[in-house]
Amino acid sequence: MKTGYEKIYERPKTLLPTRMHYCPGCMHAIVHKLIAELINEMDLQEKTIGVCPVGCSVFAYDYIDIDWQEAAHGRAAALATAIKRMLPDRVVFSYQGDGDLAAIGTAETIHACNRGEKFTFIFINNAIYGMTGGQMAPTTLDGMKTTTTPYGREAVTAGMPLKMCEIVSQFDGVVYAQRVSCNNPANTRRTKKAIQRAFEIQQQGLGTTFIEVVSNCPSNWKCTPEVSMDRVKEEMMPYFPLGVFKEPRS
Repeated sequence: MKTGYEKIYERPKTLLPTRMHYCPGCMHAIVHKLIAELINEMDLQEKTIGVCPVGCSVFAYDYIDIDWQEAAHGRAAALATAIKRMLPDRVVFSYQGDGDLAAIGTAETIHACNRGEKFTFIFINNAIYGMTGGQMAPTTLDGMKTTTTPYGREAVTAGMPLKMCEIVSQFDGVVYAQRVSCNNPANTRRTKKAIQRAFEIQQQGLGTTFIEVVSNCPSNWKCTPEVSMDRVKEEMMPYFPLGVFKEPRS
């Protein structure tokens, strides 16, 4: 008989027994486990197709045992659109970082949302380019230091960080948009519920669903995992507030 501890930390059958490469403290590993748990609990393993582009997210197919398609940098939304249109009975999601979704892939993201493509965006917002060296991203906070803004981002020249949930929720084609985080257990549970809700709405064929996860990047923020979690709460969340920005119309 399994103990309560063993049940809590039991590996979902959809989570492959592969050691994750992510930096210590990164939220990617947490979000991967939540997705794997949901696919298992919702009995979607044979029905789900994930799309991962270039960036820290690119190795998701090494960890979650479903069908995957790798996209060119910034083109995940276009590829997810094609897959969902060809296989409308599948649950399709893109798993993207901020440099991919909100910079290189801005046009793909905006137009897919405007068209109301019936797949789910899972957007990891850590305010920086992770894999490519810590450059400024469209979501980098004002004053935040990166390899391309060593003295801090200046809004007068770079503009203010993009708030993607607020932007996409304005489109009629987007039916559900929520910003969440995994910086503590309570918020992690809310993140899982949000992704589950997005998958359920997608199965109803109502339109685009968009989940933004306010995340951390200890390596490129140049701090410990513990300090990075504090910065998520104290610096990221005031500018990127958590909450539901759009719900399906009753």
